[in-house]
Amino acid sequence: MKNNEKSRILWACRRGMLELDIIIMRFFKKKYDHISYHQQKLFIELLKCDDIDLFNWIINRHKPQNIKLQHIIQLIHQNNSLYYI
Repeated sequence: MKNNEKSRILWACRRGMLELDIIIMRFFKKKYDHISYHQQKLFIELLKCDDIDLFNWIINRHKPQNIKLQHIIQLIHQNNSLYYI
């Protein structure tokens, strides 16, 4: 992946909520390069969603209607749970 494309994704990880910034940036920095190309595309699709939806999905208040997005949210949960053990 080209550096300018990765920089755009990194910029899109910055959200309007500090909680989302921390969780999403952590996932991007630690896991993005290690997930499949398909999962990377899903992550980019996820970043196009509204902050309030992302927040509700991250805290398990709701699930995305898109099953594929549910999978990437699950990966983010797994990555985030490592910091609370």
